[in-house]
Amino acid sequence: MRPAALPRILTIMGSGETTPTMARAHRTVLDRLGERPVSAVLLDTPYGFQENADDISDRALDYFRDSVGNPFTVATFRSADVDVLIRETAQVRIREARLVFAGPGSPTYALRQWVGTEIPRLLAAKLGQGGAVTMASAAALTLGRFTIPVYEIYKVGEAPRWLSGLDLLTPLGLPVAVIPHYDNAEGGNHDTRFCYLGERRLRVLEAELPDEVFILGVDGHTALVMDLDTGSASVLGLGTVTVRKDGRSTVFPAGSEMSIADLVAAASAAGGDTVAIQPPVAASVGVVAEASSSRPLREEVANLERIFQTSLDECDAPAAVRAILALEETIQAWSRDTDQSDALAQARSALRAAIVCLGEMAVAGSRDPAETVGPFVDALLAERLRAREARDWAAADAIRDRLLTAGVEIHDTPDGTSWGLHPAQPVS
Repeated sequence: MRPAALPRILTIMGSGETTPTMARAHRTVLDRLGERPVSAVLLDTPYGFQENADDISDRALDYFRDSVGNPFTVATFRSADVDVLIRETAQVRIREARLVFAGPGSPTYALRQWVGTEIPRLLAAKLGQGGAVTMASAAALTLGRFTIPVYEIYKVGEAPRWLSGLDLLTPLGLPVAVIPHYDNAEGGNHDTRFCYLGERRLRVLEAELPDEVFILGVDGHTALVMDLDTGSASVLGLGTVTVRKDGRSTVFPAGSEMSIADLVAAASAAGGDTVAIQPPVAASVGVVAEASSSRPLREEVANLERIFQTSLDECDAPAAVRAILALEETIQAWSRDTDQSDALAQARSALRAAIVCLGEMAVAGSRDPAETVGPFVDALLAERLRAREARDWAAADAIRDRLLTAGVEIHDTPDGTSWGLHPAQPVS
C-alpha cells in the first residue's frame, strides 16, 4: 500500500529555535507529520565554521529529544568540500527525513557552502513534494530572493548590501527577503531591530529591492508556519510577523491565522501607515497563556529576581527558596539554547547572587537570640535599677514582669542582676 503523501510545511522562526518558547511550534509541525518518532534531521551548515560546532549540535539534539519530544539526527554538511561519504550521507538523510531543521550561525557562510550543491534542490523538493522544512535565525535569512550579510555589516562595518539568497520562496508565491530577529533589542541604546540593521540601514536596503519583492520580518521567539497544500499560515510564539514594503508595515500578531495570499496582498495594500491585524479572540487567549508560562529568558529571570527580592523584604524564606528553585529550573530549561548571547550567563549570575543573599539571611536568622536582644534587655535592666534605687518598686516590678512575659528571666543576686532566655510558655 502506497504511504499517504506528507503535508508540505514551511516554518520560519525569528530566533529562540531551541528554547522553551518555541517547543510548542516544533511540536505543532511534528504532529502533522505522522506518528512519533518522526524522522527529522538537523542540518549543521550555518554554524559549521565554529569551533564549538559539535557542542551546538549536541545541545540542539538534547533539546529536540527532551523538550520537544522527538529525536533528531545530524545531517553533517559543514563545508562544501567535505569528504564525499560525509556529503552523500548528509544528502541521503535530508532526502529521507520528514523534517529538516537548520538554525543559528552565519547566513553568508551557509550560502557559500550550499550554492552549487544538492542542498538547495533537496530543500525545494521537500517543499514541493512533501515534508517539512524549518529554518530559523541565520538559516531563515537564506530562504528569500535576497539576504543580508549580517555579521559583515554589523560587526565588520561593511556597507549595507543585499546578497542573492536561495530563493526557495518565490516559487511558493512569496517574492521576499526574510529578516528574522525582526524585533531585536540587544543594542540597548542603539537601534538593532531588523536583524541588527536598524531603521536607517533597512531603509537604504529596502529602496534597492525590485518592485515585486517585499520584506518578511519574523520577531524573536516567533514562528510563521505555512501549510503549502492549503495555502494557509499561522503565527505562533510571543511576537509578530511583519510584511513591509516601501516603509509601510502590516503586522500579524501571535495567534493570527491567514492565507499566504494575505501576506502577498499586505505588501501591495494602499496606505503609508503601519497596520496591525487583530488575531482571532480564541487564538489570542492561547497565546497569552503560553507567553506567561514561557517568556524569554531575560524577562523570566527579571521576574524571578523581583519575586525573590519581595520575599526577602517580607522575610518570607519559603517564597525566597521557591524563587531560587524556579530560577534554577529556568536555567536548566534554557541550557540547550544554541544562541550565543550572554543571557544564560546573566541568569547564572542572578542565581548565584540570590544564593548569597539567602545565605546572609540565614546567618542573621541563626544568630544567638540572646545576642540579638541583649542591648534592649540591658537598657531595660538599667531602667529597672534606677527605679529600684529610687525605691519605685512598682515600676521595677513592672519592668521585670514585662521582660518575663517576653521570655526573659531575671535573677537578682548579691553580686548583681543577671538574665537569660527561657522558652515561651503556651497560653492556657
